[in-house]
Amino acid sequence: MPLILSPCSLQLPAFHSPFSQIYISTLSQPCHLSTRPITRISCITTRPRRKTGSSKAEDPEALELVRVLMRSFSDKEPLVKTLNRYVRVVRCKHCFLLFEELGKTDKWLQCLEVFRWMQKQRWYIADNGIYSKLITVMGKKGQTRMAMWLFSEMRNSGCRPDVSVYNALITAHLHSHDKSKALDKAMGYFNKMKGMERCKPNIVTYNILLRAFAQARNVDQVNALFKDLAESIIAPDIYTYNGVMDAYGKNGMIREMESVLSRMKSNQCKPDTITFNVLIDSYGKKQEFDKMEQVFKSLLHSKQKPTLPTFNSMIINYGKARLKEKAEHVFKKMTDMKYIPSFITYESLIMMYGFCDCVSRAREIFDGIVDSGKEMRVSTLNAMLEVYCINGLHVEADRLFENAHRMGVIRDSSTYKLLYKAYTKVGMKDLMQKLVKQMENDGIVPNKRFFLEALEAFGSLPASPDSVSTTIGDRPEKSAKTDVEVTI
Repeated sequence: MPLILSPCSLQLPAFHSPFSQIYISTLSQPCHLSTRPITRISCITTRPRRKTGSSKAEDPEALELVRVLMRSFSDKEPLVKTLNRYVRVVRCKHCFLLFEELGKTDKWLQCLEVFRWMQKQRWYIADNGIYSKLITVMGKKGQTRMAMWLFSEMRNSGCRPDVSVYNALITAHLHSHDKSKALDKAMGYFNKMKGMERCKPNIVTYNILLRAFAQARNVDQVNALFKDLAESIIAPDIYTYNGVMDAYGKNGMIREMESVLSRMKSNQCKPDTITFNVLIDSYGKKQEFDKMEQVFKSLLHSKQKPTLPTFNSMIINYGKARLKEKAEHVFKKMTDMKYIPSFITYESLIMMYGFCDCVSRAREIFDGIVDSGKEMRVSTLNAMLEVYCINGLHVEADRLFENAHRMGVIRDSSTYKLLYKAYTKVGMKDLMQKLVKQMENDGIVPNKRFFLEALEAFGSLPASPDSVSTTIGDRPEKSAKTDVEVTI
């Protein structure tokens, strides 16, 4: 049966180093993917275009003004003072963009300052879009009470809530720490929306709830929501299925994920590249490599194209199973197909070699990135540090940590957290004390979670030094071989 496919644009991160060309020649002879006869997966893949509606291209002048505002304010000059300096040109669209930029950091209080400043301007008119954006920002920062206050403020200002506001409010609750209570609250709003004509749940509402309950492993509630969706006039879309499958896959619930895939097929909803990536990553995490390889081959035989996350996922998951040659083959195939490795690709390779006891090879890749002159990311440093730690080379990790500044890397709390947990796990008190002093020098204040995770690591400390083992030794050599068939 002929395949009907739509082209998929491929955008690769601008990360390239001559090291990538040198490194390919050092790989072992590739071990090809499973060659046993399997049923080929046939699929029709189309990716629906996002509805643009009335959305317009970003105004470059507005973006530039927002960049100026973000650079101008500081501890010495509050944001409100900066806004007053530009009061003649700042309008609602600039404030909306400011909310987005401030929301990317922990500056949620500044969002409220901007909002209060807006309300004092003559041009300000209360708008659902502004409140919806603010509620979303507060929710992502875990400020559920502030999101609720904004919701009340919106109604007091004369605005009538619509479905987008309720969707933002539901999402805000789902970011809270008490997931059980959050899900109850979300369903409460969902049922309330059903009784309000202008706030009827839309596909976005269902997608938010379905993914949340799938992440919570509440299969019964997911099935109930799917049934409710089927009885409504709203049709599930590709984002519905991809979101639920991804949540199940990340939780290792393969059977449930495949059930959603079957439901997707029965509703004539065609898979896209994200669907393939979700399946590949989920099967890889569970070390069901026969299924993973079938999905990958199906993707290659279709007119869709793999993306960098496709290869990155396969490399790291093969590495966790200590299938080094297969991981190397994936990397070689990626470069043969003219994909440019991203920093995540290199981090996946570093971790893969760490899992496979090839620390020197991991360090070669790390040094290659340093020598390339490209900006070094803290996540890449962390990957190399973790490789040292899982292989019991804590002194080497400490040495690399000390040399980080020389390499142009600014260590952050994630680096300290990784090392403190690793040192605690093996009872290296000297390195722990040294790390704490360095944290003080760098002005990093550990939070409650930092110490809780350290205590958890301490609780798993072996009874004697002789029994200390890294997690690497506990990993299976490879997954069991079984004859499988995956159809999309």
